[in-house]
Parts: sequence; structure tokens; C-alpha cells
Amino acid sequence: MSRPLDGKVALVAGATRGAGRGIAVELGAAGAIVYVTGRSTRARRSEYDRPETIEDTADLVTAAGGTGIAVPADHLDPAQVRAVIERIDDERGRLDVLVNDIWGGETLFEWDTPVWEHDLDNGLRLLRLAVDTHAITSHHALPLLLRRPGGLVVEMTDGTAEYNGVTYRNSFFYDLAKTAVLRMGFSLGRELGPRGATALALTPGWMRSEIMLDAFGVREENWRDALERVPHFAISETPRFVGRAVAALAADPDVARFNGQSLSSGGLARVYGFTDLDGSRPDAWRYLVEVQDAGKPADVTGYR
Repeated sequence: MSRPLDGKVALVAGATRGAGRGIAVELGAAGAIVYVTGRSTRARRSEYDRPETIEDTADLVTAAGGTGIAVPADHLDPAQVRAVIERIDDERGRLDVLVNDIWGGETLFEWDTPVWEHDLDNGLRLLRLAVDTHAITSHHALPLLLRRPGGLVVEMTDGTAEYNGVTYRNSFFYDLAKTAVLRMGFSLGRELGPRGATALALTPGWMRSEIMLDAFGVREENWRDALERVPHFAISETPRFVGRAVAALAADPDVARFNGQSLSSGGLARVYGFTDLDGSRPDAWRYLVEVQDAGKPADVTGYR
């Protein structure tokens, strides 16, 4: 088995479920030591009140061939984030990959609701969860990452810069949050590039996260049962697909060519040749533009 990330140390901030979990597992499969953070533990759930925990994620990382280490942390609390980084420094003395995947806003935004009707407290908390958490984590983690050349920062968002630049994303607050994270990838690229590191923004496609599967009343094993109600869900992908994108980036000695860019799992699959767990390569963002948003019937031919 290829282990291109043997000896590398990664922090996946926000790895309880969804993309964060998929990324952590694939980094582990490539041989990395992966610290996974989040607020949901076996002892205490976050306000999501869901069963997934960071300990479960760490176990999956180890089972995949890496070393998974669960560290509870609220990334809105600078002291907790600082303690996470100090622990990584004490135990490993290095940080090679930082994935900022903190989110937590699914229950806070109101679809297609204008800003003056949207619950203000929920909207402002959504922005804090999506923006402040990433900034706090980068502030504390980047000095350690910059200690060695070649570090990688991945800002996880929803949508490419091209797509979000012309598309209203669900609500004022959601749109602002996801676009802000895209800009973080660009800004960090300008700050890290001259210092020997790479930063970029990355989006999965329509991802079959635990929350999405529950919303459609299906499991990963029978997800296609949802297509009768949501035909375009046929383009969806597992969280492991974007995980493989991050693992490929982290193992690429020429990753600096992507510095400051906005990338997608489907686009990177064409570059690196990886597939989703079923052997397909779903290209969701091209599909959304050319099929779904164009009002055409669902047909993934040529898109996965």
C-alpha cells in the first residue's frame, strides 16, 4: 500500500462528520498522523445532538492505516485552539497539513429567506462559526506549520469561486459565509506563498454526509432510493471523495502551483486520477451549471 504521507502531521479542524471525517480518514490511509477536533465527543454532544464523535473519526483514521488522535475543541475559543496547537507541538514538533473544515451552521440558516426576515441571532452565529473559527485556527496554527517548508492549508467551503461569484447561495448569511472562506484561501495564499507554504480553498460536490443522508431518509448503502424525489442527487459523492482530493494535494511535491486557488473534488479527480469509493469521478460543479441550473432532466452521463 502506498503511504506517501508517512511521518506527516495533519490537523483536521472540524472532523466530527461529513467532509472533515472523510478527509481525516483519507489522510490516515495515506499514512499521516491526524489530529481531529470538534465539539461532539462520546461524553458530550454539541447542539447538533447527533451520534457522530471525534473519537469515532480518530478510530476510523487508525483503521485506515494512519494514527488518529481526537482532541475536543471549540474553535470559537482561542484558548482551546491554542492548547490544541501546543499539544501538537509538544507531541510532534511539526504541522504539515491544516484543514480548516469547521462549520456547524446547517441548523442556523433559513433557505431563500431575505436578510431582513432571517433570524438575526442565528445568522450572526452562523458567520462566527464559519469565519471566526477559521481565522482563530489559522492564527494559532500557522506559526507551527511554517516552521518547515512545504506546509499546506486547505480552507473547506461550499462552491467554487467561479460558481459562487454568480450564484446566490441559499441565503444572505450562507452566501456570505461560504464566499468569505473562498477569500480566505486566496488571502492565505498571498501570505503563505512567499514563506514556503501553500493555501487554497476546496469544495466537495453534492456530498452524501451523514446529515444529508438523514435528510433524505436513506443510508449510504441505499442512497439511490432518494433519486425518485431528488433526481439530481445522482451526481452526489461520498465524503471520502474530497478526502482523496486533500490526500492527493498533501502528497503532491508541486502543490504550490495551486496556491491561492479555488478547487473542487471533481476537478482534482481529473488532475490526480483518484475516484470515489464506487470507482466513479463525479464532477458536481460542472453538472450543476450545465444540467441542474440549466433546467435539464437529471442525467449524469459524462459527469461521473
